[in-house]
Amino acid sequence: MKKSFCLCLTAVFLSVWNYSYAQKTSFVDVAGLNPQIKPGDNFFRFVNARWYDTVKIADDQSGVGSYSFLNIPQKILLQNILDSVSKTNNPAGSIEQKVGDFYASGMDMTTINHRGYQPIKSILSGIDAINDVPSLLKFVARELKSGNRSIISLGIAPDNKNSSINIAHIYQGGIGLPDRDYYFKTDSPTLHIQQAYKEYIRTLFELTGNSHATAIKDAALAFEIEKQIAASHKTNIELRDVNANFHKMAVAAINNSQPNIGWSTLLADLGAATDSIDVAQPAYYDKLNTMLKSVSINDWKVYLKASILENYAEILSKPFIDASFEFNKVLSGQATQKSRRQIMTANVDNYLGMALGQLYVKRYFNEDAKKRVLALVNNLQKSFENRINNLDWMSDSTKQKAKEKLYTITKKIGYPDKWRDYNNVQINRTEYFENVLSLNKNDYQFQLAKLNKPVDKTEWFTTPATVTAYYDPSKNEIVFPAGILQFPYFDFSADDAINYGGIGMVIGHEMTHAFDDQGAQFDKDGNVKNWWTKEDYQKFREKTKQLANLYSSFTVLDTVHIKGALTLGENTADNGGVAIAYDAFKMTQLGKGSEKIDGFTPDQRFFLSIARIWRVKTRDAFLRTYVNTNPHSPAMWRVNGPLMNFAPFYKAFNVQPGDKNYKPDDQRVKIW
Repeated sequence: MKKSFCLCLTAVFLSVWNYSYAQKTSFVDVAGLNPQIKPGDNFFRFVNARWYDTVKIADDQSGVGSYSFLNIPQKILLQNILDSVSKTNNPAGSIEQKVGDFYASGMDMTTINHRGYQPIKSILSGIDAINDVPSLLKFVARELKSGNRSIISLGIAPDNKNSSINIAHIYQGGIGLPDRDYYFKTDSPTLHIQQAYKEYIRTLFELTGNSHATAIKDAALAFEIEKQIAASHKTNIELRDVNANFHKMAVAAINNSQPNIGWSTLLADLGAATDSIDVAQPAYYDKLNTMLKSVSINDWKVYLKASILENYAEILSKPFIDASFEFNKVLSGQATQKSRRQIMTANVDNYLGMALGQLYVKRYFNEDAKKRVLALVNNLQKSFENRINNLDWMSDSTKQKAKEKLYTITKKIGYPDKWRDYNNVQINRTEYFENVLSLNKNDYQFQLAKLNKPVDKTEWFTTPATVTAYYDPSKNEIVFPAGILQFPYFDFSADDAINYGGIGMVIGHEMTHAFDDQGAQFDKDGNVKNWWTKEDYQKFREKTKQLANLYSSFTVLDTVHIKGALTLGENTADNGGVAIAYDAFKMTQLGKGSEKIDGFTPDQRFFLSIARIWRVKTRDAFLRTYVNTNPHSPAMWRVNGPLMNFAPFYKAFNVQPGDKNYKPDDQRVKIW
């Protein structure tokens, strides 16, 4: 389902140290190394080729390995919890009751299939009752509060210029394909996706009683309206421009400039009492304002029905679920659907993540991991400070500001100090659809309550069990959930080379986000405010341009290249993360020595660990979508890209001119 609120933050990746790795004693897969591949030719494949070339991707997955795919075995731990609490008679209103009954309601496919599309019939009837633009927008507002964004996308997040206060932000929306370019590109893979999408909408229309001919006609109409909308959208690369996507305006002003939308009435219907909002992408709302009159009401009703059906398909009966999968597998390459247990485990984590997170932490998390990782974070801060001091392109005044920001970073590890409550959520064991709507409505009100209020700096934007991590520039914070604190990222019994090359690189990556091309525009308090000298910022921009150009030269599939401008922030963080983690490692006793373990020096083990944490294999369809839409580079280039710029790697593995990834010193991109 589409989410009713968008979060403005630069996200990355991370899970918890658990019993399954407690007895691990060997941390380098020596047998998996391929001596036929020179480290200087392709270090990712030197470390991972034997695994990569033999591992099989499960039919119900789009990839396998670490990083986000480490969430696959992670979900088994969550399933264990859910299988237990869903079969227990829990006290009414407890988190165990809500989590268990929500899971049980979604597992009851007999009831879900029996209901068919009955749960949305009243919503579709509501569309039939629309007779003018005002009634259309009232319907849109009502649906937004239940989890369906359609043509209006509202979020509550910090003010870019005053990060201590939350304000309303509105974003471009209204399309069902991954981004605007999918409507206009004419290459064969994109045309195939467009056709599959039209077939998906046609199928949804037929499943709700339309004839085949009418369904084809209406699907084509809905697609053409989306295409008109998409023409006003900014590209993924344009969306990375911090200042170009923030326009705080008086509601009275946009009420006058966009009278067909009627912002005063719309915001009142949304319950958003405010006299100003950030119109992040004004061109979209200018276009929408025009289209509300240029597109007939009857055509808008067809579009809204398509939007509703897409939004709710995955929580209706099996024919709707199957239709959604048939389309999405074109984007992911996934051959078969996930089991219902897998789907519902993900849904519980999505809708009741902090409740499930409490149960997860209680059962699986080792509290000592927080102390150990905090020590690593503190060491990396010192390492980063040293690197800032030694920069030859930055003036002393800017260095001082950079260090102030570095040491102002808030560190969150494991799980929140304050758990979110779900007291206003009612969960019924037999009504899955209504449960989802109840959770969506609760989430909308939870977000809305923040409007024009001080920012709660204790809040987390990922669940504890998720294998991910992120940096939030508006709060100047780094967050490492319990989920990432497991091998290959972190292990209590691993030596420092392994942990610094694993979680250390992740920590350095997140810290560097505070100083990538976007993060560098925020000051230590999370405000978009310049703290650079003009000359220093120009030098910084020149270096980031070099990095973007380098990554744009990397070929992923056939003629498909990495989008260097789209991935610039993550690539900057990857390069910085490796360097900062390495310097911090060299401050440890092991890093200062030369003792070999498994036949490798400490430095070699550090780099082997880096390649291991990106051991990932995906389907080509998934990879193609990933390159087009994701701000991260594919796994191979998260290893090879930074290392070809890093002198200690050359020394550790004797990389020489003639090696495929060798670069002369003057061609290596060095920022942080």
